[in-house]
Amino acid sequence: MGQNSEEQITRVLFCGPLFSASHNYTREYLKKYPFIQVDDIPLDDVPNSIAKYHMCILKNMKLDSNLIARATKMKLIMQFGVGLEGVDIDAATKHGIKVARIPSHITGNSASCAEMVIYLILGLLRKQNEMQTAVKQRKLGEPVGETLLGKTVFIMGFGNIGIDLAKRLRPFGVQIIATKRSWASHSQDSCQSNEVPPQNGITNDLVDEKGAHEDIHKFASNADIVVCCLNLNSETAGTVNKKFISSMKKGALLINISRGGVLDYEAVLCHLESGHLGGLGIDVAWTEPFDPDDPILKYKNVIITPHVGGVTELSYRTMAKVVGDVALQLHAGNPLTGIEFVN
Repeated sequence: MGQNSEEQITRVLFCGPLFSASHNYTREYLKKYPFIQVDDIPLDDVPNSIAKYHMCILKNMKLDSNLIARATKMKLIMQFGVGLEGVDIDAATKHGIKVARIPSHITGNSASCAEMVIYLILGLLRKQNEMQTAVKQRKLGEPVGETLLGKTVFIMGFGNIGIDLAKRLRPFGVQIIATKRSWASHSQDSCQSNEVPPQNGITNDLVDEKGAHEDIHKFASNADIVVCCLNLNSETAGTVNKKFISSMKKGALLINISRGGVLDYEAVLCHLESGHLGGLGIDVAWTEPFDPDDPILKYKNVIITPHVGGVTELSYRTMAKVVGDVALQLHAGNPLTGIEFVN
């Protein structure tokens, strides 16, 4: 990449203006290196601009085979985090482009997401929206909330977020049940497939009952709170459908911290309307940004946050350093370290 010439510019593309801290923090980290150019451009401009970039951070952009074919200088496609469902990995491989994610357990991303889950759970249990109404109406002593103490929490997809969540839930006095495709190997359905293998019986200490993916309906029927941590792919899309939600206890809470497509929209809306679903807490939506006038948001037992589960100072500063270091490695022609390749 012209490692012997300061005049050679390595160009890093951040797709779109959303999640602005990602490119702002990366640009700040690389400000002492003028030979690395960090750009964020509108999504509509990406097709006509991608050819001049060496490294791409896609964020919420979909990189299909047509776009990848235009990326004639591209060496690396990354996500500012872990989700790579928007990349045509086969097309990237065909064009000699590496695809990678940032391991969540080294950045604080999974810890940040786990904290967000607890925020959503507590917000629903203590009826956050109704509390705000009570404040406006000058009422005291209502609404009557519920405790997390004594609840059964089902973590569906026990990867890094699931592990960090279980660690943080334990002191609340809950029972934790969890599923993953294989407890003997790295999970393929967890929110992060780069999870650290359990050490010192960590999962045995954290989980009261373990199951496989085929047990999800049984586990849902026993849980007061279901937390979805599944990676979105062709196998997991729509996993939380009418059959699944119907199998949940009446009044149980549903939390989604992974990707919107794991939940079937119509199924969620239907069970909110019927009152079967006791509450919905989502940090991710079916389309993003989510329509603030969507019918789902009219229910007082729904809390939505704008995809900020992993957006904390800790995780974003750390991920910006990883992206910046990789850009410097790419520029110097050195082996790329600190990231996890998927091709």
